[in-house]
Amino acid sequence: MNIAILGAGNVAWHLSKAFIMAGHPVRQIWNRTVEKAADLSFEIGGNSISDLSQIKEEIDLIVITVSDEAIEQVASSLKPRDHQIVVHTSGSTSINVLKPYAKQVGVIYPLQTFSKDVAINFSEIPFFLEACRPDVLTDLKRVVGQITKKVEEADSAQRMNLHISAVFACNFTNHLYSIASDILEKYNLSFDYIKPLILETANKVLQATPKDVQTGPARRHDKNTMQKHLDMLSSDLDKQELYRLISQRIVKMYDENRA
Repeated sequence: MNIAILGAGNVAWHLSKAFIMAGHPVRQIWNRTVEKAADLSFEIGGNSISDLSQIKEEIDLIVITVSDEAIEQVASSLKPRDHQIVVHTSGSTSINVLKPYAKQVGVIYPLQTFSKDVAINFSEIPFFLEACRPDVLTDLKRVVGQITKKVEEADSAQRMNLHISAVFACNFTNHLYSIASDILEKYNLSFDYIKPLILETANKVLQATPKDVQTGPARRHDKNTMQKHLDMLSSDLDKQELYRLISQRIVKMYDENRA
Protein backbone atom coordinates (compact mmCIF):
# COMPACT_ATOMS: atom_id res chain seq x y z
CA MET A 1 0.00 0.00 0.00
CA ASN A 2 1.00 3.59 -0.59
CA ILE A 3 0.57 5.43 2.70
CA ALA A 4 0.06 9.00 3.88
CA ILE A 5 0.80 9.82 7.51
CA LEU A 6 -1.05 12.73 9.09
CA GLY A 7 0.87 13.95 12.11
CA ALA A 8 4.57 14.02 12.91
CA GLY A 9 4.73 13.08 16.58
CA ASN A 10 6.20 10.02 18.28
CA VAL A 11 3.71 7.52 16.84
CA ALA A 12 4.15 8.92 13.33
CA TRP A 13 7.95 8.67 13.51
CA HIS A 14 7.93 5.03 14.57
CA LEU A 15 4.95 3.81 12.56
CA SER A 16 6.13 5.37 9.29
CA LYS A 17 9.47 3.57 9.59
CA ALA A 18 7.72 0.29 10.42
CA PHE A 19 5.51 0.58 7.32
CA ILE A 20 8.55 1.23 5.15
CA MET A 21 10.46 -1.72 6.62
CA ALA A 22 7.44 -3.92 5.81
CA GLY A 23 7.49 -2.78 2.18
CA HIS A 24 4.71 -0.18 2.30
CA PRO A 25 6.10 3.20 1.19
CA VAL A 26 5.07 6.30 3.08
CA ARG A 27 4.62 8.71 0.20
CA GLN A 28 3.31 11.78 2.02
CA ILE A 29 3.57 13.39 5.45
CA TRP A 30 1.31 16.17 6.70
CA ASN A 31 1.46 18.09 9.95
CA ARG A 32 -0.01 21.38 11.14
CA THR A 33 3.57 22.55 11.70
CA VAL A 34 5.07 22.29 8.24
CA GLU A 35 8.63 22.11 9.56
CA LYS A 36 7.83 18.97 11.56
CA ALA A 37 6.34 17.30 8.49
CA ALA A 38 9.47 18.24 6.57
CA ASP A 39 11.72 16.78 9.28
CA LEU A 40 9.92 13.44 9.22
CA SER A 41 9.73 13.29 5.43
CA PHE A 42 13.49 13.96 5.27
CA GLU A 43 14.07 11.17 7.80
CA ILE A 44 12.08 8.56 5.84
CA GLY A 45 12.44 9.80 2.27
CA GLY A 46 8.81 10.81 1.73
CA ASN A 47 7.28 14.10 0.66
CA SER A 48 5.85 16.65 3.08
CA ILE A 49 2.61 18.42 2.24
CA SER A 50 1.24 21.62 3.71
CA ASP A 51 -2.45 21.05 2.93
CA LEU A 52 -4.62 17.95 3.23
CA SER A 53 -6.04 18.62 -0.24
CA GLN A 54 -2.61 17.64 -1.58
CA ILE A 55 -3.08 13.96 -0.70
CA LYS A 56 -2.61 12.13 -3.98
CA GLU A 57 -4.91 9.64 -5.64
CA GLU A 58 -2.17 6.98 -5.49
CA ILE A 59 -2.47 6.87 -1.69
CA ASP A 60 -4.23 3.71 -0.46
CA LEU A 61 -4.08 4.20 3.31
CA ILE A 62 -4.37 7.49 5.22
CA VAL A 63 -3.17 7.14 8.82
CA ILE A 64 -4.19 9.86 11.29
CA THR A 65 -1.71 9.99 14.20
CA VAL A 66 -2.61 13.38 15.68
CA SER A 67 -3.77 13.94 19.28
CA ASP A 68 -7.15 12.46 20.21
CA GLU A 69 -8.91 15.83 20.36
CA ALA A 70 -7.72 16.69 16.84
CA ILE A 71 -8.70 13.45 15.06
CA GLU A 72 -12.20 14.46 14.00
CA GLN A 73 -11.08 17.93 12.94
CA VAL A 74 -8.40 16.44 10.68
CA ALA A 75 -10.79 13.79 9.33
CA SER A 76 -13.40 16.41 8.52
CA SER A 77 -10.84 18.27 6.41
CA LEU A 78 -10.14 15.24 4.23
CA LYS A 79 -11.69 14.51 0.86
CA PRO A 80 -10.66 10.87 0.44
CA ARG A 81 -11.30 8.95 -2.78
CA ASP A 82 -13.56 5.92 -2.59
CA HIS A 83 -10.62 3.47 -2.63
CA GLN A 84 -8.71 5.17 0.19
CA ILE A 85 -8.92 3.75 3.72
CA VAL A 86 -8.79 6.32 6.54
CA VAL A 87 -7.68 5.10 9.97
CA HIS A 88 -6.63 6.60 13.28
CA THR A 89 -4.27 5.11 15.89
CA SER A 90 -6.02 6.17 19.10
CA GLY A 91 -6.96 3.85 21.94
CA SER A 92 -9.63 6.12 23.37
CA THR A 93 -11.38 7.45 20.25
CA SER A 94 -14.29 5.64 18.62
CA ILE A 95 -14.17 4.56 15.00
CA ASN A 96 -17.42 6.49 14.59
CA VAL A 97 -15.63 9.86 14.44
CA LEU A 98 -14.29 8.86 11.01
CA LYS A 99 -17.46 7.47 9.45
CA PRO A 100 -19.01 10.78 8.31
CA TYR A 101 -15.88 11.67 6.34
CA ALA A 102 -14.82 8.54 4.43
CA LYS A 103 -16.39 5.42 2.93
CA GLN A 104 -13.68 3.09 4.24
CA VAL A 105 -12.52 3.64 7.81
CA GLY A 106 -10.78 1.78 10.58
CA VAL A 107 -8.51 1.88 13.60
CA ILE A 108 -5.00 0.49 14.07
CA TYR A 109 -4.08 0.90 17.74
CA PRO A 110 -0.56 -0.09 18.81
CA LEU A 111 -0.54 -0.81 22.54
CA GLN A 112 2.84 0.70 23.37
CA THR A 113 4.43 3.89 24.64
CA PHE A 114 6.51 5.75 22.06
CA SER A 115 9.41 8.17 22.36
CA LYS A 116 11.02 9.47 19.19
CA ASP A 117 14.60 8.55 20.06
CA VAL A 118 13.90 5.15 21.66
CA ALA A 119 14.04 2.16 19.27
CA ILE A 120 10.96 -0.07 19.16
CA ASN A 121 10.69 -3.74 18.22
CA PHE A 122 7.36 -3.67 16.41
CA SER A 123 7.18 -7.44 16.01
CA GLU A 124 6.33 -7.76 19.72
CA ILE A 125 3.79 -4.93 19.91
CA PRO A 126 0.11 -5.96 19.91
CA PHE A 127 -2.01 -4.01 17.43
CA PHE A 128 -5.78 -3.85 17.91
CA LEU A 129 -7.79 -3.36 14.74
CA GLU A 130 -11.33 -2.29 13.96
CA ALA A 131 -12.92 -1.57 10.59
CA CYS A 132 -16.22 -0.52 9.08
CA ARG A 133 -16.49 -3.68 6.96
CA PRO A 134 -14.94 -7.17 6.88
CA ASP A 135 -13.09 -6.48 3.61
CA VAL A 136 -11.50 -3.34 5.07
CA LEU A 137 -10.51 -5.31 8.17
CA THR A 138 -8.86 -7.90 5.92
CA ASP A 139 -6.84 -5.19 4.18
CA LEU A 140 -5.71 -3.72 7.50
CA LYS A 141 -4.77 -7.14 8.87
CA ARG A 142 -2.67 -7.79 5.80
CA VAL A 143 -0.71 -4.57 6.19
CA VAL A 144 -0.35 -4.56 9.98
CA GLY A 145 0.43 -8.28 9.97
CA GLN A 146 3.63 -7.45 8.10
CA ILE A 147 4.69 -5.12 10.93
CA THR A 148 3.85 -7.30 13.94
CA LYS A 149 2.99 -10.91 14.67
CA LYS A 150 0.46 -9.79 17.27
CA VAL A 151 -2.69 -8.62 15.47
CA GLU A 152 -6.00 -8.65 17.33
CA GLU A 153 -9.51 -7.36 16.73
CA ALA A 154 -11.07 -4.98 19.27
CA ASP A 155 -14.12 -2.76 19.04
CA SER A 156 -14.12 0.79 20.36
CA ALA A 157 -15.32 -0.18 23.86
CA GLN A 158 -12.69 -2.90 24.19
CA ARG A 159 -10.02 -0.53 22.94
CA MET A 160 -11.04 2.08 25.51
CA ASN A 161 -10.61 -0.49 28.28
CA LEU A 162 -7.20 -1.39 26.92
CA HIS A 163 -6.27 2.27 26.99
CA ILE A 164 -7.47 2.74 30.58
CA SER A 165 -5.42 -0.30 31.64
CA ALA A 166 -2.39 1.09 29.82
CA VAL A 167 -2.73 4.42 31.64
CA PHE A 168 -2.64 2.62 34.99
CA ALA A 169 0.18 0.27 34.02
CA CYS A 170 2.36 2.77 32.17
CA ASN A 171 1.53 6.45 32.65
CA PHE A 172 0.58 6.31 36.33
CA THR A 173 3.47 3.98 37.10
CA ASN A 174 5.93 6.35 35.45
CA HIS A 175 4.49 9.21 37.51
CA LEU A 176 5.10 7.16 40.67
CA TYR A 177 8.71 6.68 39.53
CA SER A 178 8.93 10.47 39.29
CA ILE A 179 7.62 10.84 42.85
CA ALA A 180 10.12 8.25 44.08
CA SER A 181 12.89 10.18 42.32
CA ASP A 182 11.82 13.42 44.04
CA ILE A 183 11.84 11.77 47.47
CA LEU A 184 15.30 10.30 46.90
CA GLU A 185 16.69 13.58 45.59
CA LYS A 186 15.46 15.39 48.70
CA TYR A 187 17.77 13.20 50.79
CA ASN A 188 20.68 13.24 48.31
CA LEU A 189 20.06 9.67 47.18
CA SER A 190 20.33 8.43 43.60
CA PHE A 191 17.36 7.07 41.64
CA ASP A 192 19.80 4.43 40.36
CA TYR A 193 19.54 2.70 43.73
CA ILE A 194 15.96 1.56 43.07
CA LYS A 195 16.36 0.60 39.39
CA PRO A 196 17.07 -3.08 40.25
CA LEU A 197 13.87 -3.04 42.33
CA ILE A 198 11.91 -1.62 39.39
CA LEU A 199 13.26 -4.31 37.06
CA GLU A 200 12.56 -7.12 39.51
CA THR A 201 8.98 -5.88 40.05
CA ALA A 202 8.39 -5.76 36.29
CA ASN A 203 9.88 -9.22 35.83
CA LYS A 204 7.64 -10.67 38.52
CA VAL A 205 4.42 -9.55 36.82
CA LEU A 206 5.63 -11.14 33.58
CA GLN A 207 5.73 -14.48 35.40
CA ALA A 208 2.68 -14.25 37.69
CA THR A 209 -0.46 -12.20 38.29
CA PRO A 210 0.12 -8.79 39.93
CA LYS A 211 -2.07 -9.72 42.90
CA ASP A 212 0.07 -12.77 43.63
CA VAL A 213 3.35 -10.84 43.76
CA GLN A 214 2.26 -7.74 45.71
CA THR A 215 4.64 -6.95 48.58
CA GLY A 216 5.22 -4.04 50.96
CA PRO A 217 3.82 -2.66 54.22
CA ALA A 218 0.25 -2.28 52.92
CA ARG A 219 0.24 -5.90 51.72
CA ARG A 220 1.42 -6.98 55.19
CA HIS A 221 -0.99 -4.56 56.86
CA ASP A 222 2.01 -3.09 58.69
CA LYS A 223 0.37 -0.07 60.29
CA ASN A 224 3.47 1.10 62.15
CA THR A 225 5.61 1.34 59.01
CA MET A 226 2.86 3.00 57.03
CA GLN A 227 2.42 5.62 59.74
CA LYS A 228 6.16 6.33 59.80
CA HIS A 229 6.05 6.87 56.04
CA LEU A 230 3.05 9.18 56.33
CA ASP A 231 4.85 11.18 59.01
CA MET A 232 7.90 11.54 56.75
CA LEU A 233 5.62 12.85 53.99
CA SER A 234 3.90 15.42 56.21
CA SER A 235 5.65 18.31 54.48
CA ASP A 236 4.09 17.31 51.13
CA LEU A 237 0.37 16.74 51.58
CA ASP A 238 -0.20 15.66 47.97
CA LYS A 239 2.32 12.84 48.23
CA GLN A 240 1.04 11.93 51.66
CA GLU A 241 -2.54 11.66 50.44
CA LEU A 242 -1.50 9.61 47.42
CA TYR A 243 0.44 7.23 49.68
CA ARG A 244 -2.59 6.91 51.96
CA LEU A 245 -5.05 6.23 49.11
CA ILE A 246 -2.91 3.60 47.42
CA SER A 247 -2.11 1.90 50.74
CA GLN A 248 -5.79 1.80 51.66
CA ARG A 249 -6.60 0.30 48.27
CA ILE A 250 -3.99 -2.45 48.75
CA VAL A 251 -5.13 -3.21 52.30
CA LYS A 252 -8.76 -3.42 51.15
CA MET A 253 -7.91 -5.72 48.24
CA TYR A 254 -6.21 -8.30 50.45
CA ASP A 255 -8.75 -7.98 53.24
CA GLU A 256 -11.43 -8.85 50.68
CA ASN A 257 -9.37 -11.82 49.47
CA ARG A 258 -9.10 -13.13 53.03
CA ALA A 259 -12.85 -12.76 53.67
